[in-house]
Amino acid sequence: MSAPAPAPAPFRFPAGWCATDLGSHRPCDFTYEVYPLESLPSLDACGLDGGFGWLGGSDAPDGARSGHGEHLAAVEADLAPVGLHLPADFLAFYSSGSLCLAFDEVSVTACWSDLSGPLRSPVEEGARLIRFLRDQQDCVIWYLYLRPSGETFVVCSGLDLELAGQELNEAQAAEFRTAAADSLVRCASTFEEFAYRFVVENELWMYLNTTNPDITLAPHLQKYLDHYAVAASHG
Repeated sequence: MSAPAPAPAPFRFPAGWCATDLGSHRPCDFTYEVYPLESLPSLDACGLDGGFGWLGGSDAPDGARSGHGEHLAAVEADLAPVGLHLPADFLAFYSSGSLCLAFDEVSVTACWSDLSGPLRSPVEEGARLIRFLRDQQDCVIWYLYLRPSGETFVVCSGLDLELAGQELNEAQAAEFRTAAADSLVRCASTFEEFAYRFVVENELWMYLNTTNPDITLAPHLQKYLDHYAVAASHG
C-alpha cells in the first residue's frame, strides 16, 4: 500500500500594507499604495491581546451589541462543517455595537464595513475568506483568511472574491481564480493588528491634515508617527 501523498505546502502570500499617505512622513502617489511590512512601526508594545483596550475595549460600559450577531452566527454555522471558526478578536469586534463602527467612522478614503459569508480560497483547498471591509470604489477589499491549520490573518485584494460564486463558465472561472490568486496580499498577522494600524493611520491622516494648531496627539499616535521621523533621520 502506497503512502498517502504529502499535504501541499501553504501558499506563500506576498506581504505588504495597503494604505494611503501619512503626509510627508509617508507619501503616496495614488489613493493607496502597498508599503513593505518591515517599513511599518512595530506593534510589539501596543498591548494587542484581543480585548481592543486601545479602542475602548470590547466590553463597553453600555454593553450594546451590534447588529451583526445573526450574520456572525450564520458564518460560524457555515464554517463548522469544514472545521473552521472565526477568531475571538474578529468576533469581539463585530459583536460590539461600538467597536464595529470604528472603521467606518475614521476612514478618510470612505471605506465601509461589509461582511460576507465564507468564500472559498482561490489558492488553498479548504481555506476560506470572510470579506469585512471595502473601499467605496472597491479599489481595495479586505478579507479575514482562515486556514484549516487554524491560522488566521488578514489579506487584501482589488477583487471582490464573492464574484467567484456567480455563474461563470469553466474558462471564466479559471481566469478569475488566477486573477484572484495574483491579487491577494497578506497585510496583517491578526485581525486586531489590522484594526490597530487602520484606525491609528486614519486618525493620523486627519491630524496631519488639520488646520487646528491646538490639537495634541495622543501618546500612541505620536509614537507611531515618531517611527517615520526616526526612519527619515537614518535616511
